[in-house]
Amino acid sequence: MPTSASASHAPHGSHAPGPVAYFEDPAPGRGALPPRAAFTSDAPSLSLCGTWCFRLSPAPGAAPDGVELDGFDASDAAGWSDLPVPAHWQLHGHGAPAYTNVDYPFPVDPPRVPSDNPTGDYRLEFDLPEDWPRGPAVLRFDGIDSCGLVRLNGTELGVTKGSRLPSEFEAGPLLRARGNVLAVRVHQWSAGSYLEDQDMWWLSGIFRPVTLIARPPGGVRDLHVHADFDHLAGSGGLMVAAEGPGVRIDVPELGIAGLPAGERAEVPGVAPWSAESPRLYEGVAYTDTERVPLRIGFRTVAIEDGVLRVNGRRIVFRGVNRHEFHPEHGRAVPRESAVADIELMKRHNVNAVRTSHYPPDPEFLDLCDRYGLWVLDECDLETHGFERLGWAGNPSGDERWSDAFLDRMRRTVERDKNHPSVVLWSLGNESHTGANLARMAAWTHERDPSRPVHYEGDRACDYVDVYSRMYASHEEVDAIGRGSATELDNPRHRELPFILCEFAHAMGNGAGGLLEYRELFERHQRCQGGFVWEWMDHGIARGDAAGRPYFAYGGDFGEDLHDGNFVIDGAVFPDRTPSPALREFAKVFEPVRITGSAAGGTLEVTNLHDTVGLASLAFSWTLQEEGVTVAAGPLDVPQAPPGATVRVPLPVLPSPAGESWLTVTAVTAADTAWAPAGHEVAWGQVLITPPPARAATEPGTAPALLAPGRLRLGPALFDAVTGRLTELGGHPVQGPRLDLWRAPTDNDRGSDAPEAARWRAAGLHRARHRVAAVERTSGADGPALVVRTRVAPPSLGFGMLADYHWSAHGDRLRLRVELEPDGTWPCTVPRLGLRMAVPGRFGAAEWFGGGPGEAYADSRQAARVGRFAADVDTLQTPYVLPQENGNRVDARWLTLSAPDGTGLRVEGEPGFDFAARRWTTEELDAARHTADLVPGEVIHLNLDLAQFGLGSAACGPGVLPRYRLHARRATFTLAFSALGG
Repeated sequence: MPTSASASHAPHGSHAPGPVAYFEDPAPGRGALPPRAAFTSDAPSLSLCGTWCFRLSPAPGAAPDGVELDGFDASDAAGWSDLPVPAHWQLHGHGAPAYTNVDYPFPVDPPRVPSDNPTGDYRLEFDLPEDWPRGPAVLRFDGIDSCGLVRLNGTELGVTKGSRLPSEFEAGPLLRARGNVLAVRVHQWSAGSYLEDQDMWWLSGIFRPVTLIARPPGGVRDLHVHADFDHLAGSGGLMVAAEGPGVRIDVPELGIAGLPAGERAEVPGVAPWSAESPRLYEGVAYTDTERVPLRIGFRTVAIEDGVLRVNGRRIVFRGVNRHEFHPEHGRAVPRESAVADIELMKRHNVNAVRTSHYPPDPEFLDLCDRYGLWVLDECDLETHGFERLGWAGNPSGDERWSDAFLDRMRRTVERDKNHPSVVLWSLGNESHTGANLARMAAWTHERDPSRPVHYEGDRACDYVDVYSRMYASHEEVDAIGRGSATELDNPRHRELPFILCEFAHAMGNGAGGLLEYRELFERHQRCQGGFVWEWMDHGIARGDAAGRPYFAYGGDFGEDLHDGNFVIDGAVFPDRTPSPALREFAKVFEPVRITGSAAGGTLEVTNLHDTVGLASLAFSWTLQEEGVTVAAGPLDVPQAPPGATVRVPLPVLPSPAGESWLTVTAVTAADTAWAPAGHEVAWGQVLITPPPARAATEPGTAPALLAPGRLRLGPALFDAVTGRLTELGGHPVQGPRLDLWRAPTDNDRGSDAPEAARWRAAGLHRARHRVAAVERTSGADGPALVVRTRVAPPSLGFGMLADYHWSAHGDRLRLRVELEPDGTWPCTVPRLGLRMAVPGRFGAAEWFGGGPGEAYADSRQAARVGRFAADVDTLQTPYVLPQENGNRVDARWLTLSAPDGTGLRVEGEPGFDFAARRWTTEELDAARHTADLVPGEVIHLNLDLAQFGLGSAACGPGVLPRYRLHARRATFTLAFSALGG
């Protein structure tokens, strides 16, 4: 263990410490009640959410006095305004958001914070309901960022720290029937900010609910539900530990009535809880004065022989990291958005969530229990900014912060301990290591031995129960799974389950390589999946001067220190529209795999669920010829336990003449909480009839020279000097020529493998085309027009020779492009293909090939073979930072047409990739936001032989070798024809 992390460090700076303000004290807040589980009851409660009076001061010393007192002037004239609670003040016109990933946006001088410390005063006057009981009451804050001083009716209740954790204060003696004054002073920066450097927008305020809760004498103060499952006996055990006099438990469905708290009941034949079958039993814990509803899920988490098991079965985390975010509300996420998140996850085969990097709103975990997701519940802790200092002064090893670390873990565990969805505790994220983290782990093991402890920063695995890594390459994961010599330096690694707490960085267009990760998770028992980074782009909704909407990222609010669009790194866009990455995830990690062979006459259906069979699914098949359905029917698939494969004979099929594919789908057989009946869960395709042999080519037409400087070749006109196609079937075109460039993706610009930097250094973005010869010849294809060119960047000595062989056969114009590298290439190639332009009115695309969505070499599992149609505008993927997008793979043919039926048809020999857009690649490259992309008058069409893969290098491994594109000799053949006209 590095000594720099565990040693105690003196404060930075030479000045004497002086008095410590409460917001600069590294200790936890003060005055709060002991933490307890989050639950509701029949005790009276009053939501204090709504409109509060608010005033922002530039520093604590500038904040007004007497805010907590009766009669204080909180009028507009005094500088006060209305602010909703919950909310962040920066998203309501008070200050501005700021984004950093690692760096603290203030000088690192722990525990001190800047004097310029924006301070928001909140003030609410409220009356109690007429029937509010006298006696104890708790004032609960579920989230205040970053530190709050709470005062009620002129009396201080305490100080909150731990922004994403609840704080409760005893308020009963201070309450009055009418005219209660609740004043909360919130500081943007506090000592707690050093523990909350979590790769997100810095946003402040009361952003989670505020509730006043009556506490009846003799009520239930706390509950700890222990509901385990014995998978061998098929029985459960229930014991509820409770704080309160005479607490008893009823679970009517299980025949449990009046079970005293602390006593265990054996429950034979109980159905276990899992992410795939989230069975909950409704119960109640009660005393003479209070009733608390319970949702009980029976399950047991254990590590056996280095494998994490739930209810005796190995599970694989097909997960995502989820920050809480909304493009208008920040981390004040409305309930309907949390529901939308979970429904989207379930519909895309996500089975697990890591709550990066703090406990979520407690209602989210209620939803995880109900819908079914494995949860890695993470403490509100990250000190990543100390990495810039070589971890010197890191609070993880500084005893001054010891109580704060433990306090945050206690509040996490106590709040969330009753959720069956929570199967792992996480100490936090990217805080290096140290004694404070070890103490958190020791306390957690003692308090809740039923769940393993995770923390990626404990690389030695001294105090955790799973070996965790971020962004380990495929090669590393394979080595870990094999227990190879690379792991022998720490035998502990070989004894523990391996989890990628972050992998497959979903920033922009990507990630690539998901398939290869899945294969490793299936190959090695100890490699139990991981969590894609991350769930959602954190773009903030804005509009430009012309009113065009876009999503803002770091630097868009005038920050002098920021990390740009690194906050735009999710599998769904800020408006919760799924990105291609999520659709790829859904296909790669589908819980049923369907394969087969026409020659063998069988289908194989493999059940990849962790815990359930196939009873909830209905199977059917469709046979399509060139994408047109010619037959369909249901498919009877026998039941298969998890991990089993069943074989099913192919249905009786007609004999199509053209290329035909059998598509088998598995859909939900009945409505579920997260999708209606008929929702597609998995699919597979089998080639039934290969493409027919290509018909003999008609005799070619000789090119003819027209005046002035034009050549005719069949249905086409060419520029006689440049050899470029200018017209096809009467339609103006800007003829195809070699294209080696793409607008770099975030992964192309990545930190680990910045391919884009090498491409730019090689000048590929400004390649020049030189025409060496325009020749009318006769060859194997008959009469032809041959255009010989060299494409190369300025000032450098390498390039690509490209010869275009044009021939005309009836109304078809055929092109064979021959490519040969010239000189020594210093880098890989973004793309090998052609670019051309066609009239803008040809806006309707139809194709037979891979679709319906975009796909690339290492991210194409979600593309099925079929016939698809889309408007050119909808072919674009609106990445928040514009970049290469919209590629469709393996097109056999493509048409672009106008409403009157005129247009262009492209055929591949045998196939091609394509993208069509109303702006150039250069315009796409230059744009910083979607609003920068203004449609032009023509459609720019890319017809590609290949593109470089996507990889995950924005924050992970680069493109696997087999998906890297190099300059090479190649031949590429297409045929063009006009539609109508």
